[in-house]
Amino acid sequence: MATGRCLCGAVTYEVRGPLRDVLICHCVECRRWQGHVSAMTAAQREDLVLTEGRGLRWIRSPHSDARARRGFCGDCGSSLFWDAPGRETVSIAAGTLDGPTGLRSASHWYASQAGDYYAMQDDGLPRHERSGEGELP
Repeated sequence: MATGRCLCGAVTYEVRGPLRDVLICHCVECRRWQGHVSAMTAAQREDLVLTEGRGLRWIRSPHSDARARRGFCGDCGSSLFWDAPGRETVSIAAGTLDGPTGLRSASHWYASQAGDYYAMQDDGLPRHERSGEGELP
């Protein structure tokens, strides 16, 4: 079972099922939300269990094609979740997981929106532009 939390501990969670490998999103919205690229894993909605939720707040993701919302800690500001209605999974910021995770990076998304202040590595991972019906982030 995986566990994770925000920086201050006002939001803690358990994942009682498998986690998807990490997708790296370079879209403008994710970069603004995370402060850089977004690295997200995902779990089935029913497998994500809050063990402490007093700090959890939600905000609409204003430019999301999926009409998603983003979960964060209202106390320390940690970015935690990305949740789109109608999807069976909830995305989880990989950096909030307690290690070791055993996860690997699987692909890059919205590669054309990468910030001009960094170079995308030639890491051999697939690169995609839009999520379409896929799971993103």
